[in-house]
Amino acid sequence: MPGQKMPQGGFAWLVLASRDWLWMPTNADFANYCCELLASVGRCIPKRMFGGFGISTDGLTIAFLADLGDGEKLWLKGDDGTRSRYEAAGCKIFTYPMKGVTHSMNYFSSPEEAMDSLDAMRPWAALALDCALRARAGKALAKPKKAKKAVAKTGTKTVVKARRKTTVE
Repeated sequence: MPGQKMPQGGFAWLVLASRDWLWMPTNADFANYCCELLASVGRCIPKRMFGGFGISTDGLTIAFLADLGDGEKLWLKGDDGTRSRYEAAGCKIFTYPMKGVTHSMNYFSSPEEAMDSLDAMRPWAALALDCALRARAGKALAKPKKAKKAVAKTGTKTVVKARRKTTVE
């Protein structure tokens, strides 16, 4: 931002619209370790995202890495149907400040014990993938495809021609 000096250190900083600061990790080793932990649901790929990483499998984001001031954490995809399960395991929902208001996203900190073992992470990885699949299915239902129209331009007028379906008998 013009006129503002970016903080120094091992983290990239993101300025939100409200000028609140959010910091995210740049540690590729931690990103690769998290991908190994989540590999039970498929090949996981870490992608740079705002100075941190998003983790996806088969084009679905199932997690991301962020440090909100208390150390790097793996945040797993969740939804309203899985919130109680995450909360029962001691997981916290991802929140961030914007314009003086705290907002949340459907991502939850991973259970501490799941960070130590592939077997312990397996059910949480499956849960995150299921949530990502439901979110994608919900988006597909929410956006029905519109019928395309053929458009022909003639001089200064635009003529819209409806496509006709023909059947052969």
